[in-house]
Amino acid sequence: MEDVGDEDSFVDLYCAEVKDPPPTPQSGCKETQMESLLKDLGLEQHYNEKISLSTILQIDEKTVTDEPVKCNSDLPWYFLKKLMMVNVTARNVKFPSGCDLNCDSASGNTGLDLDKLLDSSNTGNMLNPLDVITALLLCSDGFVQQEMALKMSMCQFSVPLLLPNCDTEKCTLMLWAMRDIVKKYRPQSLSESKGFIEDRIVLSDLPMISFVRLGECSLSKSEILNKLLSNSQQYHDTFVHGNMECGDSPRQISNGLVEMTWYLPCGNKNMDLFSEPVAIANLRGDIASFETQYSFLCQTSTAVFVFFDNLDSECRLLTNQHQKAQIFLVGNYESKRFGLDALKKVATNLGLTNSNIILKTKGMNDADFVRNLRKTVRDVVENPKMKMPIEQMADIAHELGILVDEDSPECQTAKKNADLITAEIQDNLKYKEAQLPRQGQIWKELTRLEKEEFRLRKVGSENIEMYKSNLKVQKKKLRGKQNSYDISPAMICFINAISSPGIERSYFLKWMRINLDNLSREKLSGLREQYKKKCKSSENKEEIKDIDRQLSNSSLGTEHFFREMGQIYEASVSLPKTHPSRQQLQHLPKLCAELLLDGFPLELVDGDASNIPLRWVSDVLSQLNDLVSPKSKILVVTVLGVQSTGKSTLLNTMFGVQFAVSSGRCTRGAFMLLIRVNEDVRKVLNCDFMVIIDTEGLKSPELAQLDDSHEHDNELATLVVGLSDITIINIAMENSTEMKDILQIVVHAFLRMKEVGKKPKCQFVHQNVSDVSAHDKNLRDRKLLLQQLNEMTQAAAKMEKKEENKLFTDVMEYSPDTGNWYIPGLWNGNPPMAPVNAGYSEAVYELKKNIIQMLGNCESSNNVSEFTEWMSSLWNAVKHENFIFSFRNSLVADAYMRLCTEFNKWEWEFKKEMYTWVTNAETRISNFGKFVVRSQNHDMKEFLACLKSEACTLLSKWETKLLKNLTEYFKQTEGHVYLVEGYKEEFSNSAKSLRREIERSAFNRITAAAEIKQGMAELERVKKNHTEELEGRVCALVEKCRKKKVKMTDTELDREFEKMWNETVDALSFSKQKATNVFTSVSHSLRANISRKGSCACEVLSQKSLQECGLEHFKYTAEGIVNKFKKFFNIQGHTIAVQKMADSIIEACSQFADEKVDKKSNYHDTYIEEILLMIDERLQNNQELKTGIEFEVSLKQHICGFAARKFQKMHEDFIQENDPYRCLLQNKEKFRADFKDVFNERDQCQKKAEEFTYKCLKPAVEDFVNRSLGPDIIGEMQTRYEFKTRMYFQYSILFALFTSGNFENYLSYICSYEDYVKKWTLSQIMEHFSNPCKAFEFEDRHIQSSINSINNAINKAKTGKSGNLKTFVEDICKELGDKLVISQDALGAFMILNNADQEQFAYWLIDPSCVSHRTAVSH
Repeated sequence: MEDVGDEDSFVDLYCAEVKDPPPTPQSGCKETQMESLLKDLGLEQHYNEKISLSTILQIDEKTVTDEPVKCNSDLPWYFLKKLMMVNVTARNVKFPSGCDLNCDSASGNTGLDLDKLLDSSNTGNMLNPLDVITALLLCSDGFVQQEMALKMSMCQFSVPLLLPNCDTEKCTLMLWAMRDIVKKYRPQSLSESKGFIEDRIVLSDLPMISFVRLGECSLSKSEILNKLLSNSQQYHDTFVHGNMECGDSPRQISNGLVEMTWYLPCGNKNMDLFSEPVAIANLRGDIASFETQYSFLCQTSTAVFVFFDNLDSECRLLTNQHQKAQIFLVGNYESKRFGLDALKKVATNLGLTNSNIILKTKGMNDADFVRNLRKTVRDVVENPKMKMPIEQMADIAHELGILVDEDSPECQTAKKNADLITAEIQDNLKYKEAQLPRQGQIWKELTRLEKEEFRLRKVGSENIEMYKSNLKVQKKKLRGKQNSYDISPAMICFINAISSPGIERSYFLKWMRINLDNLSREKLSGLREQYKKKCKSSENKEEIKDIDRQLSNSSLGTEHFFREMGQIYEASVSLPKTHPSRQQLQHLPKLCAELLLDGFPLELVDGDASNIPLRWVSDVLSQLNDLVSPKSKILVVTVLGVQSTGKSTLLNTMFGVQFAVSSGRCTRGAFMLLIRVNEDVRKVLNCDFMVIIDTEGLKSPELAQLDDSHEHDNELATLVVGLSDITIINIAMENSTEMKDILQIVVHAFLRMKEVGKKPKCQFVHQNVSDVSAHDKNLRDRKLLLQQLNEMTQAAAKMEKKEENKLFTDVMEYSPDTGNWYIPGLWNGNPPMAPVNAGYSEAVYELKKNIIQMLGNCESSNNVSEFTEWMSSLWNAVKHENFIFSFRNSLVADAYMRLCTEFNKWEWEFKKEMYTWVTNAETRISNFGKFVVRSQNHDMKEFLACLKSEACTLLSKWETKLLKNLTEYFKQTEGHVYLVEGYKEEFSNSAKSLRREIERSAFNRITAAAEIKQGMAELERVKKNHTEELEGRVCALVEKCRKKKVKMTDTELDREFEKMWNETVDALSFSKQKATNVFTSVSHSLRANISRKGSCACEVLSQKSLQECGLEHFKYTAEGIVNKFKKFFNIQGHTIAVQKMADSIIEACSQFADEKVDKKSNYHDTYIEEILLMIDERLQNNQELKTGIEFEVSLKQHICGFAARKFQKMHEDFIQENDPYRCLLQNKEKFRADFKDVFNERDQCQKKAEEFTYKCLKPAVEDFVNRSLGPDIIGEMQTRYEFKTRMYFQYSILFALFTSGNFENYLSYICSYEDYVKKWTLSQIMEHFSNPCKAFEFEDRHIQSSINSINNAINKAKTGKSGNLKTFVEDICKELGDKLVISQDALGAFMILNNADQEQFAYWLIDPSCVSHRTAVSH
């Protein structure tokens, strides 16, 4: 009896007992056996009337009680209850028998009775788990079978491939049952790229290896298989075996069952047992009794492993099969029945080698034996001779007379209908546009208009009623456009198919979901690959964005078809009641209501458009109300949380439902699903149906880039919280920060629910927390959470003027002790081979019981029509909210203000540093070429490139500093920083944007300075040549006069000088500097700017010459059709608003032009480009004021006209100022004085020192001080409260306006806001600096800095090897070149006829009297 403990040997013993040679009694025996077992399990009525999904999913007494199994008839429901909650203990079907209970009661007897211990039977009348599973599968419809297979696969249980029926002696291929199983895995080939394969298992082309038994066998095949498939660290009972609970009970109806499982690698060499995926099949029972199943396995497998103890030497079964599979023999040499000779004979007949035979020899333990077996299997997997997807196995099944579950006429008709629709899909996006046209851009635009009708965000100065009327006209047009489309062929097929009888309709929708999922998965995997490739290079930003958009838009599911159906219906409702189209489509809501009743989800909120098709959903629910009892009550449970935190999985586990959880789809919005409540608990729960609402898309990474994603989340959260009786807030530990953002939204939503008399209940679910001490350890965290919720509630209540709500619990029912649930991770081990964690399932079950208990305590429940009405009014309330959540929380506002204050400080430091650098760069450019500049660049282009590189380095340094400051700021724990975590990215973007803005401005300024400097190079050369010529003539005159050796009077010297001057000036050529036509240059820039606006703009531009523009005051008149029908429209307000905007832009541009003119430099094209950019930005910021292209062009012409006039004069003045002849005349008297000094040999040292100080240094110091005062004044003003942040600034302006009580001020503020603000700011500066001491303090600091720099330069030049005074002065100027702009003309004039002694000159320069003179002249 050594084999009796083995599972299969029990079966053989059992079969020996029941076997009877005559066929008819055998058949009768089996039939009786089947009937007997079904009767024992209480399933006899379900053999013909199959169990449906709605029966399993309904809420009944068993759902909410932990009543133990008392008899066999409880077992199927116990198994299903556990399996629907994906509990890996579902197969533990043992329950305490009467004997066990008696033994327990007699446990007080402490006597010794070994015989009694030996007589006790473990199995008794316990049923084998496989019999329970087989019986349930035989008694269930296709959808329950499919759900069972899916959940069994998640538990890593084997699933049925061939299901036997001992009544008919036929078996069925369970193709449909396995259709819904989708697996993800990573073969070794993808381990480096970290890619993965996701596929429907019946379509996967995998090698299958089958394990069968011939005769009796002392090895437990199923237990060996479990060890074969299990990692040493992660053993799991995939197959039921004899050493499991009740696994040793004799099988009654499950012999002939072929089970299947899969080994799927994770891509880790150290963990994977097999590098490639493989399917494993296991036949229950002896192949001698089940030849059909064995034959099927031989033709579909790449290898068949036959377990045996004793082989028949003829072995007809092994030799006669027309198998395609390799045969491997697995035997136990230690068995008494083992025959080596028979094995040799069979192996020879089959042509087997040693590698095809695996024996468990003496001294070999199970681990060694399994290792040998695994090596053989690995060899087969790595070199498979055949691969066959399960779908193809149907053909072989038909040949062998095996039934296929998909062959039912309803399933096949439904498949044809679904294939007819999905076969046409090549590109999801194009298909949606062609076949589902009503839900795309039209529906989104309708949503926008609908919300705008409530929120009136862009009404501006328009008449509100007219504006609303216009919105209604636009909506009507869009509905008309929807009605203009014919119903597409795909939608006709879809509506016809869902109009078919119940079971066929269910098959159709399942086929549709399967087909669409397959297509989306295929499309998405391709897009993900493209995305990976493109992400490797930073140059592909646009392409990456495009793929991102495609990933978001490529989702296509049955919800899109129902959405289209809803839009078809809503569009038809806008038609007259008698219209034929409207009459024909009246049945659509009823179809959808029937589906809702059958357990299919209804899309409540369309996530793509962020809207509820209110008429459609209301009419569906109205029809639902007609289908059920009018008084049927409903209670609503909602789950809310960040995307990909397992909310859908939580609901699916809790209620056994199927919300979309596949990674192949990106669903948005909210879906509702109806679950029946059984009569036995209706009175307890006070409801007939439970509504489950699943939400998707909160904080979705795909949608974060969309402008309205934040608003979408807020609306969704408000709606679902408002609809629910219990809200489950799902928090995964890694997403707690995002969830805090959601909590703020929820608090406000709850507060508004209180206003309408609803106080929802709330449960916080913390996922991925497995520690048993979590509840106690997290006590502090729960208190902190409640404290934060209380703070938020108080802040929200303050904002809502409901300050009686002091605590979170005033607004909603929540207890920190009972309102928090800690749920461990979903998987027990490393996927894809990990089963669902039993702890997860049990924790979710406890939560479910608690929720149902809480629902039972709900004061009242709504009926369907009340729910519909409540949903409509709530959605209208949501639409009325004008972006309520973005800043309604004072905690957030306070934290935001603190952040703004800090950021303003960093921003000002950055701007100040860059202002100083640019000023310094302009100085260096101005001094370029005057002397040998320290930069050593002799070419202006090189010098400019060098400056730009220097600027980029400094800009990058400051950008990095700003971002680092931001990161550090968010690390601190004070000031509610966590509340503004969501704004971190916004401020990061501001820092990057600031860098770009300053970079553009800096580059423009230094480029303009460089180009102006280059433009003056020729002029400077001419002036220098003229000066040198004159100096030569004067020196010659001195020599001539000295040769006369007569003392000459001043009058005689003047006469000689005058004669020489006239001769020289006549001899010099003065080419007149030609002024550029600035109007031409400005016209080119304006045309380039306007050309991007289209042909109409260019046409308007051509109608008027720029010289004619800007001469008169700009006046706006209403354009086009608005003007023609002005008697019907109130356009006066609009005209005034546009005129105000135009005046403001003109004023800003005029001021910019005046600033440039005041600098008295030459004109540069960047000036007009800056003005055009300023106009574009301001027009962009005032988009709500609807103006046409004519307005834009005429405004730009007006501004460019007056700006060009100012710049033309500036340019001409500059040319005149720098005219060589004029410059010579200016220095005539200086030449005369120097001539006399040289002739008379007077000492020039003191005079030249004063001249250098007064003519060269003083203007340079004045210019430096003036340029440096601006940042000092701004920095000083920023220390005042009024200028700390934008909010304080606005508040101070309004407060000053209010306290002044001056009507003129109010008028100025209303008519010209910018002017008023500038004047007010200037008055504040004047007031602050009314005591001149502060300004003098700044001036003195910069003057002292300049004097120090000058003294240092003189001392450094003295230590140098200056050959003469000219070199000495140039050395001084070179040292000061980075700080002071010394006039070339003044310096040139100073150098003429300069015979001063270098040392004496230096002495007089740093003489105290001279220094004090410098200070005085600077002041």
